[in-house]
Amino acid sequence: MKISITINGRKRDFDIEPSKLLLNLLRDDLDLTGAKYGCGIGECGACTVHLDGEPVLGCMTLAVDCDGKSVETIESLGTGRELHPIQQSYLDEGAVQCGFCTPGFIMTTKALLTENPDPSESEIRGYLKGNLCRCTGYVNIVKAVQTAAERMR
Repeated sequence: MKISITINGRKRDFDIEPSKLLLNLLRDDLDLTGAKYGCGIGECGACTVHLDGEPVLGCMTLAVDCDGKSVETIESLGTGRELHPIQQSYLDEGAVQCGFCTPGFIMTTKALLTENPDPSESEIRGYLKGNLCRCTGYVNIVKAVQTAAERMR
């Protein structure tokens, strides 16, 4: 199938199999490897990207369903020389250990702070419940979201 998707601000045309997942398109065809293949069943959030501004799981989204839409990945944040405030907050608060889950958490955090620039701790924990981390214990992740919220207000 021929589809067109705007990815990180750049319109791209593809000829793909109807069963191709968005995550595989991003990672295999475009070398955008920030979104991770974690569980493959929508349980861990490591593959979170934004589709028309909403967080979605790349492992559960068919690429053909993105035709005519806009996708934003972790690679769109920051400039290479300067981190996005959310990325910097995760670093500053020690919310990154192995880093495998971090891109998904950051993209979910971005969606949260777009919807709610001043979330409470319980709102943060509720919004991030679809993202799993095996290393940090979540305390520093919550702190990172709170710090990012302060910096972005």
